[in-house]
Order: sequence, then structure tokens, then C-alpha cells
Amino acid sequence: MVDTVPAVDTKKIHRLFEAQRANQYKVAESSAGDRIRKLQKLGDAVMKYRPEIREALWQDYRRPAAEADLGEIYPVTSKIKHAKSHLRRWMAPQRVATPLAFVGSSSWVQYEPKGVCLVISPWNYPIQLALGPLISAVAAGNTVIIKPSESTPHSAAVLRKIVEEVFDENEVAVVEGAVDTATALLELPFNHIFFTGAPEVGKIVMAAAAKNLASVTLELGGKSPTIVDETADLGIASSRIAWAKFSNNGQICIAPDYVLVHESKMEAFIDAVKSRIREFYGEKAAESASYMRIINARHFQRVKSYLEDSINAGATVVYGGRSDPGDNFMEPTVVTGMPMDSPLMQQEIFGPVLPVVPYRDLQEAIDLIRSKEKPLGLYIYSKSTRNIERILRSTRAGGTCINHNAVHFFNPNLPFGGSNNSGIGKSHGKFGFVAFSNARAVYKQILPTALDKLTPPYNNLKMKLIDLTIKWF
Repeated sequence: MVDTVPAVDTKKIHRLFEAQRANQYKVAESSAGDRIRKLQKLGDAVMKYRPEIREALWQDYRRPAAEADLGEIYPVTSKIKHAKSHLRRWMAPQRVATPLAFVGSSSWVQYEPKGVCLVISPWNYPIQLALGPLISAVAAGNTVIIKPSESTPHSAAVLRKIVEEVFDENEVAVVEGAVDTATALLELPFNHIFFTGAPEVGKIVMAAAAKNLASVTLELGGKSPTIVDETADLGIASSRIAWAKFSNNGQICIAPDYVLVHESKMEAFIDAVKSRIREFYGEKAAESASYMRIINARHFQRVKSYLEDSINAGATVVYGGRSDPGDNFMEPTVVTGMPMDSPLMQQEIFGPVLPVVPYRDLQEAIDLIRSKEKPLGLYIYSKSTRNIERILRSTRAGGTCINHNAVHFFNPNLPFGGSNNSGIGKSHGKFGFVAFSNARAVYKQILPTALDKLTPPYNNLKMKLIDLTIKWF
């Protein structure tokens, strides 16, 4: 049983950092085979501790075993399989063309590890959002310190057990603690920092990284919109939106934050969503073994205040709305009629409340999306190729699903990440490998080069050669 959050241990943090810094070049020189064996060992450990992961997630916030498997285990094992299959190719020198002016040479890009890396993982997916970046970092040949969230202490304890079984601490280590521990870690000169969390905290991380000129990958969030146009299949749309919104109790950075529905489909869509919620969780979601809880009292009160303030501003609850603060329980809730300046339309909800907004013309929906920060995800339900292409062309987002929500996250061949307020940098698959690597340019001269004829002292002949080079090469 985990009862308390460990206090900051500055001496331990510095000791681990220095040990990893001393060991980074040895780790960097590891072969593809070495790294593949480490990833395999990590995958074996995750499967070994699968029952403990499930139990820890249940203790932290009553996550059902099925959602633990789909949301925590599968993303890790699939990323490991993908990395193992492609790592030799990722690590191989990437030949590039050489301009004619440099004939007699060859050039290539060689990916080298960045060095000592810090991964700060969140509470909403405490296993896979710690181990996912770790997989990329290990594949790239780095050493890593992981700082898990203090809000999910049982999951953090299992994470530490897995890491300690697979790695020596001078290669990978888990440091538990609260904000003061994260602050102490951010003071150190890491070579790369991978942070997943809220935009306001991402700004703090980026500012700390700037002091050491460390590169960053920031996986943030924001209000991810979903558009349901007049051609959409409402049965499919309502089912997939309800699943993506209320899984993990809405505590997903790529969950549909609000839905824009063509006014001609508004009533039918709301009826369909209500039916899907009842199918998923029954008439009493509080009694459903498939329905989670909000992580803690602070976040429960945050979401509850968004709902209450929006109701006071004129919003209407058309489904759900009941809650139990003693259990951090909030019913799956659907809301309409929110003023655009209400909390539900201004703040990232990160909870089980779904605002639904009608629109008359597609441009109206596009303009609303454009009025907000670039989202991490944008989802489109439509049978109209013209509408789909128009939305893609007229909006910006980290990623988009067409006729689905959030599942682009699970394709390791796609980059995952946001833009500006929703994130910086990309992860997953080769994109994650590249994020933890420096693309080193290598140029090799093989034959004599014409450049040797253009050295000082300059004369008319050399100037003519320079003119010819500029004009023709």
C-alpha cells in the first residue's frame, strides 16, 4: 500500500544524474542488438507485472482492467514491437545526395543519442506515458530519469519496480516525488526533456530547459473539437464519440472536448449519444464496473465548477449531471446552450462533460475552431469528401481522425504531438526515435575537390569560376 509521496531527495537526484552522465557514452555505443534486447526485456517485465499494473490503476482511480489493458499495456507492447522491427534501419546511416559542385564526396545523416534525458509523465496514463517515451529514448541510446506523477502513487510504485528490474540506475531510473522533486530535476542540465501535461506547466518546463539550452518535447493538450456534419452516420459518430469522451472518465488529452453538430442533426445526435452512454454504463453509471472516477478531489471540484458556472451562465444539462464528491464521481454528462465565454467552452475540460454546439454553416464551425488555440486533436465525422478536405485545409491541429476519435494515437507510423499551445515536437515510432536523437551531418571527401582551386589569393580566373558555380551548380 502506498500512503505518502516521497520527499525531495536532492542528493539522490544529483547522484543519479552524475552516474548517468558518466555512463552516457557507454550506453550510446550500444548496438542495435543490445537495444533490442533491452526493449524485449522491458516488454517481458510489463507483461509479468500486468496484474499489478491493473491493481495499481484500480487503487489509484478505479480504472477497469479492460481500459488498463487497452490504454496502458497495449500501447507499450505495440511500441516495443514496432521499435524492435525497425530499429536497425533507424540507426543505419541515411545517405543523402551530394550537389554537383561537391562531386567526389559523399554525405549522410547519422542519428546519435542526445545524452541524459528527463521524462516527466502525467497521472492520466501513468504507465504508458512514462514507458512510451522511455522506449524511444532507449532505442536512440540515451540514459533516462523518469519522474512519474505523485497523483497516481500505486502506479508509480509498479513503474519503479519494472524499471529497476530491467535497467541499472546509471542507465534508467525512476525518481518519485511531488512538485519540489520535479523542480529539483529541472535545475539539472539534461540534454533533452520530454514532458506530458498541461500547457501552463509545459511553459515552466520549457523555461527551465532554456536555462541549459536543453531541447524539449512537450505533449500538451487543449480543447480538441469534433465536427459532425449533415452527412455523418450518427450511429457510428455517437458511439465513437461517447467511447472516446467517457473512457478514462474523460481524462485524456486527445478526448473530444466539445462537439460541433450541424443544426439539422442536433436533436438526433443528442438522442443517439444518450443511448450510447446507457449502453456503455447502464442507467446508473455509479454502479458500473466499466466507469472510472475523477483522479482526486481537486480535479473533481475543478470539473464540477466548470459545469456549475456554465449552467449559471445559461447552459442546459440534457443528460447526466449527478455527482458524488465523496467518491470523486461525476455521471457522464451532456450539455447544450453554453455561452462561448463559459468555462466549458474556454477551459480544457479533462473530465466526463461533453458540450454539444449546433452550427448552421461549416464556415461557422471552422471559425469557432480557429478562434481558439491549435488543438492536439481535431475529429471529423462526414461522408462528404469536399467537407473533409475543406476542414483539413482550413484548420490546424496536432492530429486528425476522420470518422473516429483519438485512435491515431495507436498507429506508430504516425507522428503524435501538438502545435504551439498543444505541444512542441513529435513522438511515437521513428518520430520518437528522432526526438531523442541528434541528426548528425557527416560529409566525407573522397576525391580532389574543385573548392581547393578557389582558395586565396583571389584573382580574375577564380572569380569567373565562382560566377560559373553560382550560375550553374
